[in-house]
Amino acid sequence: MRSHYCGDVNRSHVGEEVTLVGWVNRSRDLGGVVFLDLRDREGVIQVVYDPDLPEVFDVASTLRSEFCVQVKGLVRARPDSQINDQMRTGEIEVLGKALTILNSAPALPINMDKNQHNTEEQRLKYRYLDLRRPEMAERIIFRSKVTSAVRRFLDSNGFLDIETPILTKATPEGARDYLVPSRTYKGQFFALPQSPQLFKQLLMMSGFDRYYQIVKCFRDEDLRADRQPEFTQIDIETSFMTSAEVMDKTEEMVRSLFKELLDVDLGEFPKMSFAEAMRRYGSDKPDLRNPLELVDVADLVKDVDFKVFQEPANDSEGRVAVLCVPGGASLSRKQLDEYGKYVNIYGAKGLAWMKVNELEKGLEGIQSPVLKFLSEEVVKGILDRTAATNGDLILFGADKANIVAEAMGALRLKVGEDFELLEGDWKPLWVVDFPMFERTSDGGLHAMHHPFTAPSGITPAELEANPTAAISDAYDMVLNGCELGGGSVRIHDGEMQSAVFRILGIEDEEAQEKFGFLLEALKYGTPPHAGLAFGLDRMVMLMTGASSIRDVMAFPKTTTAACPLTNAPGLANPVQLEELGVSVVEAKKEQE
Repeated sequence: MRSHYCGDVNRSHVGEEVTLVGWVNRSRDLGGVVFLDLRDREGVIQVVYDPDLPEVFDVASTLRSEFCVQVKGLVRARPDSQINDQMRTGEIEVLGKALTILNSAPALPINMDKNQHNTEEQRLKYRYLDLRRPEMAERIIFRSKVTSAVRRFLDSNGFLDIETPILTKATPEGARDYLVPSRTYKGQFFALPQSPQLFKQLLMMSGFDRYYQIVKCFRDEDLRADRQPEFTQIDIETSFMTSAEVMDKTEEMVRSLFKELLDVDLGEFPKMSFAEAMRRYGSDKPDLRNPLELVDVADLVKDVDFKVFQEPANDSEGRVAVLCVPGGASLSRKQLDEYGKYVNIYGAKGLAWMKVNELEKGLEGIQSPVLKFLSEEVVKGILDRTAATNGDLILFGADKANIVAEAMGALRLKVGEDFELLEGDWKPLWVVDFPMFERTSDGGLHAMHHPFTAPSGITPAELEANPTAAISDAYDMVLNGCELGGGSVRIHDGEMQSAVFRILGIEDEEAQEKFGFLLEALKYGTPPHAGLAFGLDRMVMLMTGASSIRDVMAFPKTTTAACPLTNAPGLANPVQLEELGVSVVEAKKEQE
């Protein structure tokens, strides 16, 4: 039905007859000549119909937006005065000779203009229309190019594309599982995989030493801009490769992606320990485009007569840190109060501040509501440590170390954007040397990555003797403050795996019930292995400049994990529920 895509017609086709199909992007009648902008996935082209062919012209006059049509015509060059530099096809147009309406369209339920103001609910309900918009089509096409390039790279480096099961068993990976009831085993359930973690490890035990898969994963968790209940991973696993070798190979892959698809040279990725990242940036995925850093001042304020500073400064689990904002002294009290409200979101009780107006005047040149609690020596120490100059603003965070890191780390990002401090377009890095475990709210231990991550350089006995001091052989790739992917060396020794389970409170009987197949497999010559998984949706979001992964997925869910297009989830057929042995308990109505 077509000879060319609309966006592929160019000056080299002048004088040729072409057949195009697509949708009416815009139609306008100007003085007896109909101008039609025809759109398909590759772009837009202008088609001109004049009254010389009355029957065709009459049909052209009836067209409205999103009619699906077939056009036949002659490619001709536009006069120099009519060349449109904003269009890929702006040097040419098609003189229409024939026109067939393949399907009409009523008035549209959403706005299709470039600067559309549709709600997200509308966009998802009419996703098939939303995806016709060039901006959205370009992102979906770009995503396809990313997966194609990834496959070429991994195929050329000896990796095998192997599928793993979708119906599997629940595993503890930090989020709730989506459960699927079994009809043949009434009362029992499959789980949709949060990742192919255990199966890819089993593939390493099977001798397939380089595996990859572009795979759907599922997590039943609360959503935000970069989370969805179903998402796609670029999943990679290797045998007989160290963590350094895995990082080198996957860094090479990402650098080649950016060079091929964006013509961007990311350069060498620096490495930073988890401890350094948290100390300097309050985050394990720091945005290095932002030059602001947290500066510790607990030693300077531990003796001040101000409990807000003194108590965390003398608490082994506390922290007092500051941000020095260039030019921030110009902020009004109202603006500072807004920053105070912002850190409240992250658990901070407030935000102390200090304006540096005139350094040469000593304390008289400093403005702060907490200045009366600080000696001249303390103030000078803070100013020297932060290298503050006239016009700067110093913001204080004082609380438990984790609250200071989260609140001040978030504030650092907000201030960086508000003051337009970001430097450069792309700043990648590796964050390494994560703790094996972190404390939960009830005092227990939780695996920081997952329970199959190997510790670095210690025995099972040493790990159990002091688990909170253990460092994992894990690594995260970070780009512009976003975690692109994370991985680790895996445990390949059964004794070590059992030790980790015990530390996590998974006793031997429970471990056998949940992971007996893994523990059994670890007995039979399991090779050292390591891997990494990239979030494809997140990577494409970054590369295309989209603000949400929903804008780079064809059919995403809303932030409440619903699909307005299909009205999913929905009620199940009672007959199906009976076959499955499942009964539904209706949610109780809230008491008035």
